[in-house]
Amino acid sequence: MSMILHAVFGYIFLTLMVRVLTRRPGAQMTQFEFVLVFLMGGIIILSTVGKDHSVTNCTCAVIAVASMHRVTATLKLRYPRLGAILDGTPLVLVREGKWKNDIMQGMRLAPEDVMAASRTKGFRSFDQIDDAILERNGGISIIEKHKEDKEG
Repeated sequence: MSMILHAVFGYIFLTLMVRVLTRRPGAQMTQFEFVLVFLMGGIIILSTVGKDHSVTNCTCAVIAVASMHRVTATLKLRYPRLGAILDGTPLVLVREGKWKNDIMQGMRLAPEDVMAASRTKGFRSFDQIDDAILERNGGISIIEKHKEDKEG
């Protein structure tokens, strides 16, 4: 019974902590934030099924991780270079309708990956795409060609 109570407490506490720490939707979370969620989840699991069933230790560990996240997030805002190191920077995959093959290969992306992302945004062909950018969160942003660019 105590394992079930620990799991319920852990779920509620983890949900609360993630809600306090970030407001981004899951698809927009950075790798840094995914690490935070998995680390906290691991702490909760250890207190639920591990040898130490102390709710106090679990709570303190999650608060320590959450505090580290807050400090790191503040430092990323204050020092943008640190943010670029931890979260990465956007990378241009297509510029003015031309593939950036070196970046594509470095990111292990195929043109089909970019085209799949473009189709989800309503683009039917590569001719409609001016720029494609691999964002920090792993999503691909597609920028449409201007009408005068399409005609010319």
